[in-house]
Amino acid sequence: MAIDNQKNTRRTTGVVVSDSMDKSATVAVQRRMKHPLYNKYIYKTTKIMIHDEENASKSGDKVTIKECKPISKNKAWVLDQIIESKRAE
Repeated sequence: MAIDNQKNTRRTTGVVVSDSMDKSATVAVQRRMKHPLYNKYIYKTTKIMIHDEENASKSGDKVTIKECKPISKNKAWVLDQIIESKRAE
C-alpha cells in the first residue's frame, strides 16, 4: 500500500493584475457569496501576492496558484500553472 506523502495544499485560480516586480506578481482571486440579508449573490475580490520564480506570468493571464510556506512578509502563495495567456498580438 503506497502512502502519499504530499500534503493537501490549497489551490485557487485568479487573474494577474500586476507583474512589475521581480519574481513576484499580484493575483486577484474572485469568489461568489450570498448576501446574508438580501440573498443576492455578490462578488468579493482578494488580491494575493505570489512568488513567480521565472517571471512567466504577465498582466491579464489566468493562473492557478497554490499555498506554500511563507516566502516573505506578504508572499505565502506560489505560481502553479498558467491556464490562459493574454498576450497582445
